[in-house]
Amino acid sequence: MMNDRAKKLYEEAVQKLKEANDELCRPEEDVVSQLVCSNSQYAILNYLKGFLIENDIEVKSEDSIDSLYEQCKSINKHFKEVHLTGFECNAHKDESRFCNDSTEFSRCFDIADSLDTFMRREKIIS
Repeated sequence: MMNDRAKKLYEEAVQKLKEANDELCRPEEDVVSQLVCSNSQYAILNYLKGFLIENDIEVKSEDSIDSLYEQCKSINKHFKEVHLTGFECNAHKDESRFCNDSTEFSRCFDIADSLDTFMRREKIIS
């Protein structure tokens, strides 16, 4: 039985990924890059936190995506298949929580989408 807290995080991640995708499906001039990137980042955080909570690991609100990812890899070595490199939105967290360049916000979405695909393939979520 999945932990309720983990389940809620996974559900929120799926919803935020859908919202990011919906935004990307709009005409390019109408896309709000900040929404794509923040929703993608939120999805990634929730997927990673959900996995850790499901594995009885305490997470803190200040944990970075990198630290959560490292913890996930220590539990399931297959997490190495998900590449979080190029996640520029998170690189300068204090300065900016969004991307300005279309390649950056689509990269944010691609990372979140690949993490979603991985979680489904590993049967972590369905």
